[in-house]
Amino acid sequence: MSNGFQILPSVRSLPDHVLAAYRQFPTTLISDAMDRIWAVSGEIRPLSDHGIMVGRALTVKTRPTDNLIVHKAVNLCAPGDVIVVDGGGVTTHALMGEIMVRVARRQGCVGVVIDGAVRDSDGLRALGFPVYARGVTYRGPFRDGPGAINVPVQIGGAIVHPGDLIVGDGDGVVVVPRDEAESLIARIEQLRRNEEKVLAALEAGTLDRSWVDELLAQRGYRRQ
Repeated sequence: MSNGFQILPSVRSLPDHVLAAYRQFPTTLISDAMDRIWAVSGEIRPLSDHGIMVGRALTVKTRPTDNLIVHKAVNLCAPGDVIVVDGGGVTTHALMGEIMVRVARRQGCVGVVIDGAVRDSDGLRALGFPVYARGVTYRGPFRDGPGAINVPVQIGGAIVHPGDLIVGDGDGVVVVPRDEAESLIARIEQLRRNEEKVLAALEAGTLDRSWVDELLAQRGYRRQ
């Protein structure tokens, strides 16, 4: 670490076929496949309707209200990266705005997730680019540091390591540990098939909902 700053090499170990597979999956199924424990807080919301965001985490840890190291991360981001900023959940000062997001997008960044605030929200919504944040404010940040890039961070209660898979849609953001991303695909696909069967039965009028009463009985409910 140099004077409060730490910049480590990026981790881009996820193969393209894994990224392509996750573009087919909603966050709901991914979270269910991981037993619902890797979800980012629902307080971190998308600014616009942009479809599914899938990329590798370029992680950033910054002092709340300061974005100097976030600017450096924007300069370092590469195609397929999602910039993930741990701003401590503080929303009094924006850590990114429209210009920074436009620069990141031009460099191939596929999304931004900030546990903190953004500004220029109207312009960001008009971009239709994946931006997730805890809040919006007009007040800008300081540029003093300290901060770190490509270190483990916490985003809305979820731990994110550099290179982890980040998936976002209209429901929020989920983190998939990079070492588990490929092996998890088969389980997610099975959950999707199960869901498709339920929907088909619903349309056919043959959906069996008796499991609700059976589960209530297992939990100790007795009809009066």
